[in-house]
Amino acid sequence: MEMKQAVEALGALAQDSRLAIFRLLVRAGPKGMAAGAIGEQLGIPAPTLSFHLAFLARAGLATSRQEGRFVLYAADFNGMGRLLAYLTEDCCGGKACLPGQAVPVRRAKGGAHA
Repeated sequence: MEMKQAVEALGALAQDSRLAIFRLLVRAGPKGMAAGAIGEQLGIPAPTLSFHLAFLARAGLATSRQEGRFVLYAADFNGMGRLLAYLTEDCCGGKACLPGQAVPVRRAKGGAHA
């Protein structure tokens, strides 16, 4: 991944609605979700949702596919992996390190840290 692509992907995630959409798609896994279900779960109107999904797709973080009369969106796990690899390629000065040591922060309802 080139720096320009990384900046575009990070920029796509630097907006609260797009970050929420991306995290929802990551949770949904490779099967993805219908656009309508994404909008319902996040309370985002269809035109706004379409804009954000297209932005994530251009940044290499989401894919879409037609399934019957529905358009399903999924996180682009290859794109996410390329971004993570770019961000961590010089981790620990090129020496092996243990990236699994970070403890995820669980949030309580309403967005407060637990």
